[in-house]
Amino acid sequence: MAGLLALCLIAGMQPPVMVQTDRFTLSWTHSIEKVEWREEYRVTDLGLILETSRVKGSGVGMEPGPDARLVDGWWISHPTLSPLPELVLAGSHFGGDHTICIPGRCAPLRQWLGRDNDGPVRLVACPTRN
Repeated sequence: MAGLLALCLIAGMQPPVMVQTDRFTLSWTHSIEKVEWREEYRVTDLGLILETSRVKGSGVGMEPGPDARLVDGWWISHPTLSPLPELVLAGSHFGGDHTICIPGRCAPLRQWLGRDNDGPVRLVACPTRN
């Protein structure tokens, strides 16, 4: 039987930040189009599985998926991608911060990390500590 998993946030040489959850929503505002994007993931022993993608419009590099439906102003799709071993977020002060939501808490990425960050952050599934 597989052990319990968590979401680990890895930034540079700092120790990983472990977030106790098996699901999370990642959201951000597109730096050029200024349109909100949300992705819902499940944390599994195979990696991160993108279950739903929502975008509040379309534009450069923001085309809704082929199965997308417009619901209450959001293009919603359910991609069928293989599990991702990691998700890399380009951390930069030029664009807005990403927000990570889990049941009971939503916060900007820098708050999850406990510090400002100006570099890539890797999101990976990791085993919980006993």
